[in-house]
Amino acid sequence: MIVTSEFPPLPGGIGTHAYQLALHLSRKGYRVSVVADQRAKQVEDERDFDRNLPFEVRRVRIRNFRPIMYLNRICLVFQNLRHTSHVIATGKFSLWNVALCTLIFKRPSLAVIHGTEVNYKTPLLRRSIAMALRRFSAVVAVSHYTKGLIAHLNLPVAVIPNGIDLDGWVRPKSSKKPLAGSPVLTTVGRVSARKGQLQVIKLLPHLLSRFPELHYHCVGIMGEAAEFIKIAEKLGVASRVTFHGSVAHDTLLDFLAQTDVFVMMSVESTTGDVEGFGIAILEANAMGVPAIGATGCGIEDAIKQGTSGFLVPNGDGKAFGDALEHILNAKDTFSDSARQWAAAHDWNVVVEQYLELLEKTGSGLS
Repeated sequence: MIVTSEFPPLPGGIGTHAYQLALHLSRKGYRVSVVADQRAKQVEDERDFDRNLPFEVRRVRIRNFRPIMYLNRICLVFQNLRHTSHVIATGKFSLWNVALCTLIFKRPSLAVIHGTEVNYKTPLLRRSIAMALRRFSAVVAVSHYTKGLIAHLNLPVAVIPNGIDLDGWVRPKSSKKPLAGSPVLTTVGRVSARKGQLQVIKLLPHLLSRFPELHYHCVGIMGEAAEFIKIAEKLGVASRVTFHGSVAHDTLLDFLAQTDVFVMMSVESTTGDVEGFGIAILEANAMGVPAIGATGCGIEDAIKQGTSGFLVPNGDGKAFGDALEHILNAKDTFSDSARQWAAAHDWNVVVEQYLELLEKTGSGLS
């Protein structure tokens, strides 16, 4: 059983990870069930999605009175534990939920930590998550950075990187909508402090002095876009930034196919929200797009320095510009290396690491 705070069809890195893990475990012949929250306003969208899956998904209904929803989460997990050989928890509430339920039904359990859920700033929440993690048979971090967030707990932690479904990231034969700029820089993800779009905008005055035709494209839920646009206007670079909002997958493939360098200059938010890996980087890599990302976050595991792209400190315009120039001067080499790096993270490879760890945590996986 996989207990997750997110699940498709709505976007989200934790949900995508849970979906791919469930899908590939089921393809290996294991019986999989998923417990997830209802997230879509239109329940039919989730029902249609779940109906076509090779495993069962049980959704916890959204309630205005949150305590009832939290109780329903616990009850649903508790009810299904007796039919489960192993349980995997991923996402915020899931860690507490599974830790509590396995006090009664003891099962081999695996916690998958992505970043934000183990980086709370409130002492009470930090202590509670530490208590929960100590209940698990094993802990997986999606990056060495995420592993470092719980180093003080002195727990054995395996690092298994995020995976990618390569079949979904194939370069289209032709472009439908030309993107402005040369070079074209693109970030995919909700427009927010964590994803780092603002950090790139702040670098644009320096970058434009070296690359006068450069244009920065932001794709994803608009989030804090209005605030970032105002800052771009103050810096005099608003005409060199385009916020596209959410787009269909085919359109996203088209945009990435025209991108010279994918960018993710993530930073930690004031509430502790962090980028634990950066799966969007691998998705761009699969299409032959190299990346530039920020040091000091989980992106350090998503980029192979000097091979699939470069890691540079946030705020260092010269280092960013040098990295960009280096990629543009050897674009074909970086493109080929990016594809190879993405292929090394194919879910067919990654799932084997999970299987090995699950088998170590107890017998009876079936």
